[in-house]
Amino acid sequence: MAAAAGTAAHHGFELGNGVGLVWQPELGLTGSGAFWVVELGLWSLVAARGSRRWDGVLALLSGAGLAGVIVHFTLWPWRRNRFGIPVLTEAEGLPPSRLPAYNTILGFWGLTSILSLLELSPSRRRWALVGLAGLPLLRRSARYHFAWATTEADLHPAWWNRGLRSGSPTRGTLPG
Repeated sequence: MAAAAGTAAHHGFELGNGVGLVWQPELGLTGSGAFWVVELGLWSLVAARGSRRWDGVLALLSGAGLAGVIVHFTLWPWRRNRFGIPVLTEAEGLPPSRLPAYNTILGFWGLTSILSLLELSPSRRRWALVGLAGLPLLRRSARYHFAWATTEADLHPAWWNRGLRSGSPTRGTLPG
């Protein structure tokens, strides 16, 4: 359940900061919101039941969650903090004041995704590799999402993150 909570925290933080939801360019705000409510609700329900029957699905979802965290560190600049933990130095057009909270959420999401695999039957953990294999698709989607959100910030500035609007000092561009 903690890995699902990490995913929800990430999506909620991005939505609350005007970046939008994952899959929003493809499904719209209502569609992507409904998708995540259903997926995260089912994920939490299946995890709470604790039945080994669903271990493969839970492993796949945790692997996809871990892939989601990794995507951020392949797209945005990062460094190691004084504890050796990777932290983003720029991301999603967020102002520097929001990055500590964002890095905390990403760290929680990644850690809970990894730890959740330890609770699953060892024979089913391999399904996490299927979730991780989605990394290239998630990376491509994230690049598209950021380009889309940046355009939307200019077209609809009342909704989108001011940091993504033209002329904003935090607008930035997607590296690489």
